[in-house]
Amino acid sequence: MKRLILIILIIAVCLTKGHGQDVTVTAAFDTSRIYLGDQIFFTVKVNQPPGLRLEIQTFRDSLYKKIQILTGPVRDTTKIKNGALNIIDKYLVTSFDSGIYEVPPVYAEIKENNGIKRYYSEYSPLEVMRVKMTPPDSSSKIFDIIKPYGAPVTLMELIPWIFLAIAVAFIVFIIIRLLKRYRRTETKEIYVKNPDPAHVIAFRELEKLKNEKLWQNGEVKTYYSRLAEILRIYLENRYSVYSMEMTTSETLEVLLRSGFKKDANYALLKSVLNGSDLVKFAKYKPEPSENEMHFENAWSFVDATRITGETPLPVDTDEIKEVIQ
Repeated sequence: MKRLILIILIIAVCLTKGHGQDVTVTAAFDTSRIYLGDQIFFTVKVNQPPGLRLEIQTFRDSLYKKIQILTGPVRDTTKIKNGALNIIDKYLVTSFDSGIYEVPPVYAEIKENNGIKRYYSEYSPLEVMRVKMTPPDSSSKIFDIIKPYGAPVTLMELIPWIFLAIAVAFIVFIIIRLLKRYRRTETKEIYVKNPDPAHVIAFRELEKLKNEKLWQNGEVKTYYSRLAEILRIYLENRYSVYSMEMTTSETLEVLLRSGFKKDANYALLKSVLNGSDLVKFAKYKPEPSENEMHFENAWSFVDATRITGETPLPVDTDEIKEVIQ
């Protein structure tokens, strides 16, 4: 029984040693000599028997000293006879510093119970040469400078730009949608001027004011505010005199500058606006007869100055003189 256990242990040790002998690691450049800026591949090959979990040494930014890694590693794994594996790592490298470099051996390692076991490749030599720009004979023709060599663009370099383009397109789309929505909203809120003539609007509002019986119900100040507002809107629609934010004196001055004559109709307008100011600002309490008189003066002013083919109603000059006095 003891002999049988001993034989099994010996066979296991032999198999382990056999596996160790089957693992090979090689590393080499495509060529051992390049010029500054040339690009070549550095290839690492590992042959291993089945059942082993080897970790192969990898490189990131530089391979060794001034040898820079452009892309990689790109790994390719294939099965060969008896289930063994052939693992290949490829790096695209270049260098911009001349000199002779010896890349240290690349290793593949396996973790065992008693430690880590590594398998190494040989050194990989590479000579980086400068380009001879002029021939030894200085009298010979000078050659042109070699053009810069364009490195290939990788997918990883393009991905950020692709996402940026998508983000910009999305933002532009949202802005366009918001502008269209704003324009539609703005179009809906466009003020449409009342198509009725100025005097029709004024007469309609005066009739409403009369039917509301404001001053009869004690709302004298509201009555005169509405009366003055109707006349100011009429001036805006009839003479383009925008007097809603003007004082009475400013309104009359602008009206005269528009070509309006200082006649009986001017006196009617002035009497109504001044009477309204007395009630609103001087707390004047007019008699009922004054309230009716100012209403009639406002009506007469609109009727006398309206644009129509009909003859305006005549204005009593004597009555105007009394109003002015």
